[in-house]
Amino acid sequence: MSLWQGTSIRKPSGGRLIQARNKRRFEVAPEDAETKLGEHVQKLIRARGASQKVKLLATNSISVMDKKTGKAKKASIKTVTENGANIHYVRRNIITKGAVVDTDMGKVKITSRPGQSGALSGVLV
Repeated sequence: MSLWQGTSIRKPSGGRLIQARNKRRFEVAPEDAETKLGEHVQKLIRARGASQKVKLLATNSISVMDKKTGKAKKASIKTVTENGANIHYVRRNIITKGAVVDTDMGKVKITSRPGQSGALSGVLV
């Protein structure tokens, strides 16, 4: 079942609106990427105007920025320790923007959107 981002069939009062037209293809939202911890897997998605997005479906490495030295290094992810998007994402090891992951360099906060950009980057906490 897909997500639909069109107008609601209900008024603010709760009454029913009569639809002036049917649903359109451009109103269908893409499914969530829900980037998991595992072997690196990407998926190409056709966006509007025939442009492409890269969804990161799974990864086990991250580009970590160290603010003190100003350099970025590649690190491997051990586990997800905190995720403000959904508390159940920690148990399922799902990575989103704002999540805190445990790496071999220490705790890292995710700054990129892996479901939109296809890359995973973060800063040391």
